[in-house]
Amino acid sequence: MSETADFVTIVRELGPAFAARAADHDATDAFVAENYKALNERGAFAAGVPAELGGGGASHADLCAMIRELARHCSSTALAASMHTHVVAGMAYNWRSGNKGPEPMLRRIAAEKLILCTSGGSDWLAGSGTLTKVEGGFKMNGRKIFASGSPAANVLMTMGVYDDPSAGPTVIHFPIPLSAPGVTVLDTWRVLGMRGTGSHDIDLKDVFIPEAATQGVRRPAGKWHPSMHVVAMIALPVVYSAYLGAAEAARDLALGAARKKKDDPATAFLVGELEAELVNAQAVHADMIQLVRTAKPGPETTAAQLTRRGIVASAIIRTVEKAMEVAGGGSFYRSAAIERLFRDVQAGRYHPVTDKPRTRLVGRVALGLDIDG
Repeated sequence: MSETADFVTIVRELGPAFAARAADHDATDAFVAENYKALNERGAFAAGVPAELGGGGASHADLCAMIRELARHCSSTALAASMHTHVVAGMAYNWRSGNKGPEPMLRRIAAEKLILCTSGGSDWLAGSGTLTKVEGGFKMNGRKIFASGSPAANVLMTMGVYDDPSAGPTVIHFPIPLSAPGVTVLDTWRVLGMRGTGSHDIDLKDVFIPEAATQGVRRPAGKWHPSMHVVAMIALPVVYSAYLGAAEAARDLALGAARKKKDDPATAFLVGELEAELVNAQAVHADMIQLVRTAKPGPETTAAQLTRRGIVASAIIRTVEKAMEVAGGGSFYRSAAIERLFRDVQAGRYHPVTDKPRTRLVGRVALGLDIDG
């Protein structure tokens, strides 16, 4: 059996229990802790670690399929898990490309069943928080937002800004154990949708970062760097797998409602429109995954991936809107679940890079201009 079948099958086995809890997590803003525990016990959080390092050996496409299937049962669980998963996928890509720097962390994820959360989506190019040089390393102060999965995570993959006397403002990437002194996960996640992701703020107060932990990426603040092109290429298909799975779940619910009124002449027209929106999302998402197979990280690939990110996000949102129209007034009730999925997919608007900066970047690359201009 292939690795894809293994991990998708695991999710299908666990999925009904996740689905049964989804409405309660949404209603109470409670983190999907039981779901995370079940996934970790079955090795899902080590799926993307290369087999040579003790993990599941899943490909990037395998991981997207796993997250997509997960979202058909619980979109909050899928989105939170995608944040861990895309970081692991990026580290695995770098390792397979010859950069052995991520190897110790990848081995630990597999051996110790570590779960990661990240601040990368909110930090992005500029970074945030202040690094102050001290003996043996740095002290970190700042507040990180959108740290999905933080209630269950062991390690925060984050960054801070060091005012380097020679190079100027420099973003340094590093891991922080969530058990470290000065780290506090704040209970802040009260939002429209994806309420079970536990995407809380994390407060960092005088957190000591050893010099050895800062030997990875260092880059000029606010500028594109080769490492960020890898993130753009690898992460976006994984994250949007969660939204695509949610849209597919909404489509299935809408068809169930539509069959009760299939003799209404308008129903077939509406369902046909629904199918077109979903196929558009599926096709563009498949192309995002194909880019990872065939392209190399860099400005052109980043622009291509960001163009597709904009198309797929819009098509997913339109799919769920159309699903509500197909289902009719009943979709307005929370008990119908489509209402929750409608709220959940709205979060797809906000991942980097958002619309105006994204379209400007894509246009500059098409014109042959500096991506940082």
